[in-house]
Amino acid sequence: DQVQEMTLGDYLFGVVAAEMPANFHAAALKAQAAAARTYTLSKLGRTVEKHPDADVCTDITCCQAYIDPDQAAANWGDNAAAYTAKITSAVSETDGMAVLYDGQPIQAVFFSSAAGRTVDAVEVWGNSVPYLTGVDSPEGEEVPNYHSTVTLTAEEFKSKLLAKYPGADLSGDPSGWFSHTVSNSAGGVSSVDVGGVTVSGQELRTLFSLRSTSFIVSAGAEGVTFSVTGYGHGVGMSQYGANALAKEGKSYEEILKWYYTGVEVEQYTPG
Repeated sequence: DQVQEMTLGDYLFGVVAAEMPANFHAAALKAQAAAARTYTLSKLGRTVEKHPDADVCTDITCCQAYIDPDQAAANWGDNAAAYTAKITSAVSETDGMAVLYDGQPIQAVFFSSAAGRTVDAVEVWGNSVPYLTGVDSPEGEEVPNYHSTVTLTAEEFKSKLLAKYPGADLSGDPSGWFSHTVSNSAGGVSSVDVGGVTVSGQELRTLFSLRSTSFIVSAGAEGVTFSVTGYGHGVGMSQYGANALAKEGKSYEEILKWYYTGVEVEQYTPG
C-alpha cells in the first residue's frame, strides 16, 4: 500500500466523486462533502493498525472510498467538465465546515438508501451514539435497485448457514426453518430464529450478501428468497434521502441536521 500526501480539498473531491452520484442535487453533494470532511477530521491523529502511516485509507470497510480525479473524469465521459465543476464547488463551498457534537467532529457515517427510516447505531454496532439515532428518510422508488431479491435453493441455504451455525436444525421443509422475527426500529430485521438458532439480521445480510437488513424471507420447497429494500447499513445519512431532501429545497446544513441528531454544522479548525 502506498502512502500519498494530499490536501484535504483534493482528497475530499476524490471521496465525493467515489461515494455519491455526480448527477445528485448540489445541496446533497455539499452534505456529502461536509460529512466526508467530518469523518476524515474524526480520524486524524488516530493510529489505526490497518494503516499506521496514514490518517485514512481507501478501503470502504475501514474508511471511505476514493477515486482518482482522472479516473472519475473518464467514468463521467461527456459530463466530465460539468461534474468536475459541480463536485469542486461542493467541496469549496463547504470549506472548513464540519458536523460537530459537543464541539467535536462526529463519526459522520453514511449509506446509500433506507427503507423509509434510518437505524440507531446501537442496533447495528452495539454501541449507543447520541447523534446516530433513527430518523425518517424520504427516499423511495427513484433509487436504483431499491427492491432486490436473493434466491437460494434449499441446499445452498443449508450449506451456507450450517457452516456458520452448525447447531441449526434444518431438517424438513424450508417453510418451517424460520420463526420469531424481531424487528429493528426501522422495520428491518433485528434477528430471526433459523432452525432454532437466533441469527441477527446483520449476520444474515453478510452471509447471503443482502443489500440491507430490511428484508422479508419466504421459504418453501423451491428454496429461500430474501426480498430486500434499500442498500447499506442504515446508520447516519442516507445519500438518496439527502438527494430527496435537497430536491425539496433543504440546504446542506438542514440535511446534515436531519440525519445526525443534535449536531451543529460549523467551521472547525483541527488542533
